[in-house]
Amino acid sequence: MRRFAIAALLLAPLTLSSCAGDDSVPSPTAPPTLASTAAQPQPIPTPVPPATFLPTAVCAPGRLTPAQTEGPYFKTGSPQRITLIEPGLAGTRLIVTGYVVSPDCRPVANARMEFWHADAQGSYDNTGYRLRGHLFTDRDGLYRLETIMPGLYPGRTRHIHVKVLPQTGPGLTTQTYFPNEPSNARDGIFDANLVMALQETNDGRLARYDFVVSVSP
Repeated sequence: MRRFAIAALLLAPLTLSSCAGDDSVPSPTAPPTLASTAAQPQPIPTPVPPATFLPTAVCAPGRLTPAQTEGPYFKTGSPQRITLIEPGLAGTRLIVTGYVVSPDCRPVANARMEFWHADAQGSYDNTGYRLRGHLFTDRDGLYRLETIMPGLYPGRTRHIHVKVLPQTGPGLTTQTYFPNEPSNARDGIFDANLVMALQETNDGRLARYDFVVSVSP
């Protein structure tokens, strides 16, 4: 496996769509919502983030992404998919992306990542698999999930549950958070080290978080 240089993480913007010859980013606009009668969702054309949209994790020996409680609503058997958006689902479109790396900055390829979160009204689907799914990182440790902005679950701030399960190693269960949420300060579980970088796009929002996880030799 080739070495994954931290300089590349810190300096290179993550390209999520083809934007050859155009480094401009549209001015932020009010994010649209998915209509309750939405047809089959189409891929979201996300612009290239500006150079200031940097990784959120620090890759240093022994410095891992903090673990957090799984919570009461995790379910096994989630479907493998890269989009959690389904017909009829209301909410603001959100792309969550980033890398999974080891403490020595090497990419963690083929790591299974489980995601689950509340809907726009703050409710979890505990009978089916709405807003639940898993995917795998590519050979560079990159992941990309399409979903919606979660609502506020009673007593909690806005968050997304994540499990990162490398092919070797103990795995990580944690949660990610959103910046500038008034309820962050009132949430006893909230950890500022788990706040995603967030920016508006012309068709939703783009969040970035890089996970540093322990792997076995």
